[in-house]
Amino acid sequence: MAVDPARQLERSARLMELLARTALADQSAFEQLYRMTSSHLYGVAMRILRESAAAEEVLQESFVNVWHHAGSYVAARSQPLTWLTSVVRNRCLDRLRRRDVDTVNIDDEEHAMAIADRSPMPLELLLSGAEANAVRRCVETLDAGPKQAIALAFYQGLSHSELARHLKEPLGTVKSWVRRGLERLKACLDGAGVHR
Repeated sequence: MAVDPARQLERSARLMELLARTALADQSAFEQLYRMTSSHLYGVAMRILRESAAAEEVLQESFVNVWHHAGSYVAARSQPLTWLTSVVRNRCLDRLRRRDVDTVNIDDEEHAMAIADRSPMPLELLLSGAEANAVRRCVETLDAGPKQAIALAFYQGLSHSELARHLKEPLGTVKSWVRRGLERLKACLDGAGVHR
């Protein structure tokens, strides 16, 4: 189903307005923002967490965060739905990390080292506004397959098997696209001096 660009622009403009009003503590705007985006954002949380109760909690926490930090949204850096999705995605990833930390076996040194490494993954760099242009240039260097796979994994929280079904490609191909795409993206971002 094709997305009407004019309608998408109109929706983005409306979401920007609602975020701006929410930043001014406008409860009506916040309610409208919730109604317009909550089902999409709940879907993102469900794809990542795969538990309805956890997804609902993360959605609630995310909207509390949006209420308090709507003023930090900068339209020049990202579309409003992209920003909102990143808020939910970060909350989901934090929850998954906490879950990993809670269940880690202290004797499993390799696993403990992986959890201790808090350096951002290449896609997490997409969320940093200051480097948005460098990130955009690096993403554009990716081939079509890896670019689409990484975008779907990042924005929709799809697993490798879900990506394979969605893209109608073999699982091995999709895994390779994601792995090589992330490696290339990381190398490009390192070369551009993007560090966090």
